[in-house]
Amino acid sequence: MFAGINLHAGKGMIKMDKLIKKHPVIAVLRGIPDDDLIDYMNSLYAGGLRAFEISFSSSGAPAQVERARDHMPADACIGAGTVLTVSDARMAVDVGADFLLSPSTNPEVLSYCGTHDVRLLPGVFSPTDVSVCLEYGFHTLKLFPASSHQPGFIKALQGPFPQTEYVAVGGVSPANTADYLRSGFAGVGIGGSLVDAETFRQRKWDEITRSIQKFLNDLRKENLL
Repeated sequence: MFAGINLHAGKGMIKMDKLIKKHPVIAVLRGIPDDDLIDYMNSLYAGGLRAFEISFSSSGAPAQVERARDHMPADACIGAGTVLTVSDARMAVDVGADFLLSPSTNPEVLSYCGTHDVRLLPGVFSPTDVSVCLEYGFHTLKLFPASSHQPGFIKALQGPFPQTEYVAVGGVSPANTADYLRSGFAGVGIGGSLVDAETFRQRKWDEITRSIQKFLNDLRKENLL
């Protein structure tokens, strides 16, 4: 393990915790064409979303993060997802990402983000993964893929790890978001199922805005937001 990590990692943890509490629904953007990026993000923003993850799974993602940071309103939180290496993390920070997400628990990424006070939502799948994240001071974690676990899994995790909270990513949709929030998740990340694919293809931005408004209003009616 890397020496001195816990001196700094807690700061990143607290900031991530506050971000998720304020913006519990994260829009996961993967493979969005450059020409559609800002229009799509603005339609989601107009619907009420404020947290966005741009996946680093494509080579153009860093430029998209930078562009989103330049063109979206100041209160939009622009995250970089699929951060697998320290090089990815450095690049994401350099282009202005507000927070990072990783599908795994790479100790080097945990070390870098903890030492440099970078908001990170590391991905976990097992109690061993959770233990590694806690060793580096990260308590707000991404359960990925969430759909591979039973609804009560995080309650079981919080038995031995009561200081943790979880964001469900992987298999989450507007149709099952309420179920995840009811089962104790602090937030969710939703990717391709967030909006109707044909509506997106036809660039019906106003229709997307209305669908997001309805989605969030339905959650508010159940006191889940």
